[in-house]
Amino acid sequence: MMTNTLRKAALAGLLGATALAALPAQAQDGKKFKIYLSLSYSGNAWQSEAANIVKALAATPPYNDMVELTEVISGTDPQAQISAYESMIDEGADGIVSFPISSTALNRTIKRGCDEGVLFFMYDATVTESCAYNVSYLSSGFGENTAQALVNELGGKGKIFLSRGVPGNSVDQRHTDGAMHVFSQYPGIEVVSEYYSYWDDRTTQQETAKALAAHPDVDGIWAQAGEYGAIQAMLDAGDKLVPMTGENSAGFRLALADPDMQAKGLAGVSAGSPPAQAGYAFKIMMEILTGKRELEPMNIEYPLPWVPADTVKVCEGDAYTDGCNVFPPEKVPTSFVSEVLSPELLPEVNVESALNGTPVEGATIQPLPADILEAGNEPGINCGRCEAPDDLYKLTKIEATVQP
Repeated sequence: MMTNTLRKAALAGLLGATALAALPAQAQDGKKFKIYLSLSYSGNAWQSEAANIVKALAATPPYNDMVELTEVISGTDPQAQISAYESMIDEGADGIVSFPISSTALNRTIKRGCDEGVLFFMYDATVTESCAYNVSYLSSGFGENTAQALVNELGGKGKIFLSRGVPGNSVDQRHTDGAMHVFSQYPGIEVVSEYYSYWDDRTTQQETAKALAAHPDVDGIWAQAGEYGAIQAMLDAGDKLVPMTGENSAGFRLALADPDMQAKGLAGVSAGSPPAQAGYAFKIMMEILTGKRELEPMNIEYPLPWVPADTVKVCEGDAYTDGCNVFPPEKVPTSFVSEVLSPELLPEVNVESALNGTPVEGATIQPLPADILEAGNEPGINCGRCEAPDDLYKLTKIEATVQP
């Protein structure tokens, strides 16, 4: 079978590179692009919304006539995702947009796919294989910025929980490394419990409840996704809340701005991972495949959302307009991840797209902005033999109001 690389090279020789770039997808190979959506860990709102956005975009004109999209969920075993990648390559994939379970274990298979002309686009989580494109907000500093926000709230001292994500995943590791870089500077901050919550509200609630049984006097919680479950665990244990960090769930974001919750002790910031990264990765990949963009494999940074309590604004419609950043409870479940939409990058989709994977009636795919922000080197996260910058954990969203 002629690989994608050989096929494109042959066409370029016959038509010239400029003419090839101008050809529509159907004219290049007479069939739809074979795109795979490869998830590793699934089962929470974040993963569902990220996948649904890709599905909605693939069903939006003109991609609906260009793309054959297949979703594959592998689970948390790296070998299972390796096997899935191998099958996709063997079946003639043009592109694989994926949430990878490991930053290193998949590299050999990814390299094999790249050599056969497959485009690999990773979203949120990253790999160190240099032929893959990593679209992630990791280098924008969730861990260190949220940790400093919590330290500021606690005045530099107190007992805290660390509610982590999926063990072995580059996202969780980078977040925790950044957070511990900050916490370790403050002798008054004591991590009394650390647990994996798999970025899921229910699991977070269960694990936080266990931690509270041993440490009811906790002063703060540093949480990744699933943070609303930590609130529920504390409310189940009594009428007290503590300063918390968390990601972008509607429940947490609305709670931060709720005077009743604030009166119980809740304070903090909503930041963290946007599921919109999946749609952004898919659109960049499609622009490359259809000849609308030339881009070598690189690490691409997605901006870090940052929504303190006093900037929460409830939306009235089904899109982010007029600066709103969360939907009301009658519109979405508490687990809904608010940063799934992007008016600038993903104007084609709305709430229903994120919830159900359905395209917006009358929408068409819009071009992405010309400029793409390159992410910095993160050894072991998005690059292998590379050096980290001296200011790897610099604060970009907040300043220290308490000195170490």
